[in-house]
Amino acid sequence: MMDGTVAAEWIWFAFIVAFGACVGSFLNVVIYRLPREKSLVRPGSACPQCNTPIYFYDNIPLVSWLMLRGRCRQCNAPISIRYFLVELLTAVLFAGVYLWFFYVQGRQTGLEGTAVQQFFSGGWLFYLAVMTLLAAFLAASAIDLELWIIPIQLCWFVSMVGLAAAIASGWVIDPDTIVTFQLFPQATLSMAAMAAGAAIGTIIALTLLWLGWIRPSYEMLEAEGAEADSNVEPSEPDYNDRREILKEVVFLLPILIGAAVAVKVAQWQPIADKWTLFIQYPAARFGFGALAGYFIGGGVVWATRIFGTLAFGKEAMGLGDVHLMAAAGTVLGPVWVVLAFFIAPFFGILWALYQAIFKKIRQIPYGPFLSTAVFVVIIFHDGIRKLITTLYGV
Repeated sequence: MMDGTVAAEWIWFAFIVAFGACVGSFLNVVIYRLPREKSLVRPGSACPQCNTPIYFYDNIPLVSWLMLRGRCRQCNAPISIRYFLVELLTAVLFAGVYLWFFYVQGRQTGLEGTAVQQFFSGGWLFYLAVMTLLAAFLAASAIDLELWIIPIQLCWFVSMVGLAAAIASGWVIDPDTIVTFQLFPQATLSMAAMAAGAAIGTIIALTLLWLGWIRPSYEMLEAEGAEADSNVEPSEPDYNDRREILKEVVFLLPILIGAAVAVKVAQWQPIADKWTLFIQYPAARFGFGALAGYFIGGGVVWATRIFGTLAFGKEAMGLGDVHLMAAAGTVLGPVWVVLAFFIAPFFGILWALYQAIFKKIRQIPYGPFLSTAVFVVIIFHDGIRKLITTLYGV
């Protein structure tokens, strides 16, 4: 007969799988509607061919697609297998990460007890932040592969969740455990000041942009919500890329100046002691760590975009990638998001080798490579950390 604790573990794991499948069902809505600027709530799901509303018994994740054999009950139109695959992948992702964190402990959390006990003793917040990131990046990658855009709303949502989770983490998990096992980003005094100054600079830059004192670049205008056509291949820009990228440099100046000034102000003696005391609070330490991760994650991609465009005279990377890695930084932290950025090109190389070997030619956007690198850093965090410590003693 099954032990009560074991039964509870299995029941909870089944819930995680089912919940992941439900999230995958919602991601299908996001993937289709968000880039087309349609509401995620209304109207309800309907067949795109006959517009017949889909009833609840035909909208059960995974099960309904199999029962219907991938076709609409009313008009018999085929239902893309993508819907089933996204639900399946999300369910596997939710279940796999849960097992990896709390059962296998491939990513140690420092929490004690069974998997369920670790989850409810604070691990849920860490799991929530990570799964929000991975689920959103799965949707972003699917959209990017189809339409060559990354909806900025997804990145903002991840950033808000990552920042809120980091601020709240000290009340949910012992701060020493967070620091030891690097569950949430943490900031040094200088890094926290940099993040605070950059945030102020961002507000100033956005205000100047809104007032029209700073002119937006082409990509900034597109990021406001330009609708993409999935049937049209991306065309070459008909503008001067170097001139456009210089507009972004101007936009970034208040942010860079704000960060530099804040670091100097934080070192000023009348403020230094108070600033040191303030950063000792877990909410400030981890919150500014997430904020620093946001700016550094976005900054490293934006710098690559700027220097690449100036060097080659052609737009290098996109602002969607900037927002994607900025969002990742709020969960990973400054160091790990930079590491993910440098891992991503290896997946690009693997894709190029695959195309060369099988003689397939299909250019794909960079967002999925970045997302895959972020996933690798999250899952193999402990192994990478051990390798770095062994090689460099840090």
